Formats: sequence, structure tokens, C-alpha cells
Amino acid sequence: MKTFRIGGIYPTANKLTADVPTIEAELPEQAVFPLSQHIGDPAIPVVRKGDAVKVGTLIAEAGGIISAPIYSSVSGTVLKIDTVSDETGNARPSIVINVEGDEWEPSIDRSNNLETLAEHTELTPDEIINRIKWAGVTGMGGAGMPTYVKLTTMPYTKAECVILNGVECEPYITADYRLMTERADEVLVGLDLLMRAAKVERGYIGIGANMPSAIALMQQKAANDDRVEIVPLQAKYPQGGEKQLVDAVLHRQVPAPPAVTANVGAIVINVATAFAVYEAVMKHKPLFERYVTVSGKEMAHPANFLVRIGTPIRQLIDACGGLPVSDNKILWGGPMRGVSLDTLDVPVVKGLAGLTIMSGSEAHRHTPEPCIRCAKCVDVCPMGLEPYLLARLSMLKKRQRAEREQITSCIECGSCQFACPSYRPLLDYIRTGKEGMESLSPHMHGGDCIKRNTYGVIFALVPALL
Repeated sequence: MKTFRIGGIYPTANKLTADVPTIEAELPEQAVFPLSQHIGDPAIPVVRKGDAVKVGTLIAEAGGIISAPIYSSVSGTVLKIDTVSDETGNARPSIVINVEGDEWEPSIDRSNNLETLAEHTELTPDEIINRIKWAGVTGMGGAGMPTYVKLTTMPYTKAECVILNGVECEPYITADYRLMTERADEVLVGLDLLMRAAKVERGYIGIGANMPSAIALMQQKAANDDRVEIVPLQAKYPQGGEKQLVDAVLHRQVPAPPAVTANVGAIVINVATAFAVYEAVMKHKPLFERYVTVSGKEMAHPANFLVRIGTPIRQLIDACGGLPVSDNKILWGGPMRGVSLDTLDVPVVKGLAGLTIMSGSEAHRHTPEPCIRCAKCVDVCPMGLEPYLLARLSMLKKRQRAEREQITSCIECGSCQFACPSYRPLLDYIRTGKEGMESLSPHMHGGDCIKRNTYGVIFALVPALL
């Protein structure tokens, strides 16, 4: 069974919602749309207070070369444009809409008819990329890179294949798994569209070995397409990291930043993004809803939702029976990379795959103890770094030394912190250290830690987009 070659750990999967069919979340009474739901420049509002909108109405246009438009997921009236706290606790400019009914833009094809590329000869690579850009499709597996950027030819690189990431190695979250089992045909057409847009003749879908039904279904659906290979991958963390996925599938190592997977011939796209590409290109449907898992051992009814972007997460948690009567930690994401929230008044955005509610003893951290120099953090680091050293340098604010030790290569997977027998918050220190990298480079943008880790990627792509 294939896997990446450096480091890795085996956390308990806890896929409590794997067999729970996706349900459509109820419409919110009020929807909130942060203007920074992607890497790059925030979107710019094109609506004002009092404007009426429908489902699929453009409410904010792309704010720069690397940016993405935002569309309303609800019908109603714009209440205000104001700052609202996001998952990091920072106040971000947002558009707030009072929901009234559910009226859709007539241009959106709401039928269940499957459209294939063979039926649409008009879809040239440029046309596909333009529709993806128009629809505001961004990476839905974490970082939020506008998808059209990944498909734009970079200087000194040549794409050879598209790899769909269906690994979902983060514990608890099953949104991508449910998507693959419920909408396999659309995901495969999405891959076909991405391959044509990238001008490649080879596609792969990497799926974790702990998802045998998804593997079997995808193999059955792709059996007649010899360009596509379904690749079962060892259930190892962080197998879903882009560089780790490329290593496992192609046996190629991606160099340190600013290098990206395209430098070794691969364009990596999340399966949820591929589905969004299908809907954007074939159904003229902008990205305004996504699959989200809400799970936790003490949750009454953990579930998978198809939810409109802008819906407050409080509504999803209430639909699962509410928070357990216990000490709770609500994580934006999974337990390995998730960010702890201090409020439930945060809206669902394009990049949110799941919420994890940790309760009782799970919600408490152990008291950190002195480092015992065991080097377990080094053994498990999938990037071949020395986490104990990077954490120490970050604590001492030795930013230039940390940069020389390749702190920007850290993918923030949390494997080091998971393996540390002294319970040292290594990832927390490293994230803080990477925040300091902003002062060393004028090219870095604000946003969450994942976005900061991609500053080199953004500016490596700019020449190809001008």
C-alpha cells in the first residue's frame, strides 16, 4: 500500500459519521459572508445596504490578481457591511444578509441531470478556467487557493497530471468521504474538467485505505477510463498533505517553498473542489454551499451537512443536539490542525470541512514538561524538520535563524505535538514563529497560519497571471 516516505503518525480515526448520510442544513435567518475566504486579496463588495439578492447573486467581486468573488447563498436583503469575527477571533469585513425565502438566480441549472465533457465540445481549457474563476471556486481542503490560479501555467513548470485528494486523514471529519460516495459521478466529471483545463492526460484520485467503499465505488465508476487511476493509500497522517500525497502517488519529493507541487508535475485538487468545479462549469452554479461534518464523541447526533456558506456554526451544532453538558472545546477543523473557537457566532466559509467538539478529558491539555531530547518529534515530522528546534527558536524570537532552519516548510500538521511525550505545545510555538515571518517578507499577506505558509506560492504564481 502506497504512502509518503518521511515521518507520519497513526492517530485514532474516530470517523463517527462515516455511515451517516448527508442532510441538507436548514436555511439560516441571517447569513454572514466574510470577504476573505481565500488566499490573496479580499473580495470587494458590489452590493449596498438595502439591496435585494437571490441565491447565486454576486455580492463581492475579486479584489486582485489572486482573489475570488463571493456569491450569496441565500435570498433576502443586505442588512449591512461590517466587521465580524472569523474563526481566528479577528474582525474581518463581511456582508450580512437577512434571509427572506429561497429564490435562486434563473441561470443556475438545478436539475439532477449529469453533464459530461463529451456533451460539451465548447468547453476549451480557457473556457473551463474562466468559468471556475467566475464561480469563485477555491481550494476546499484547507488553504483556500483560488482554483483557477492552480490551473494557470507557471513559469518553469509543466503539469503532467491532476491528483484529486480524497484522503481526508484528519480524524473525525467525513465530509469528503460522504461526497465521494454520494456524488461520485460528478467528482469524476470534475476531474475530467480539471484535466482538460490543465492540458494533461493523466488523473489520479488518492483515497485512504480506511474508506474501502469509496475506493470500490470510484474504481467501478472509473473502470472505463484508462487515463484515471484510483490510488488506495495507507491510513496514515498527514497523508492528505499536498506534498505527502504527491510523494505517495508519484514518488516525487516537492522542494522547499516557494516550490509547489506543479514543480514536480502535479496539480493537487481536493475532491470537494472538483465537485465545485463540476457545478460551476456544467451547472453555472457559483460556489455557495459545501459538505461539512459536525462530530464529537459526546455529541447526541453527529452528522454530515450540505450547508449554505454564511450559515452560523451554532445552527449546525444545534441540529446535532447542541453542545454536550461538559467542558467543551469546539475546533474549526479536526483535532490535529483545528483552531479552537471562543464563540459559536462564526459563519461557515468555503474552506470549512468540519467542526470537532471535544468534551470532558479530551478537551483538556496536559501540563507541558521539559523536553527530554527524545527526538520523537523529528522522527514523525513529514517534512524532515526539527520541530523542537523550530519551537525553541520561535520562543526566543530568533526569526532569521528559524527561517534558515526552514520553518516556512512546516505544514502545521501537528504530528510533532501529537508525538511529544512531554506534551510540549510545539505546533503552537511554530505557528507563532511563522507569524513573525511576515516582518521578514513584504510579500506575506494576513490571514490564518495556513495562508501565511503559502506566501511564496502566491508570488511564484503572479508572473503567469499578469
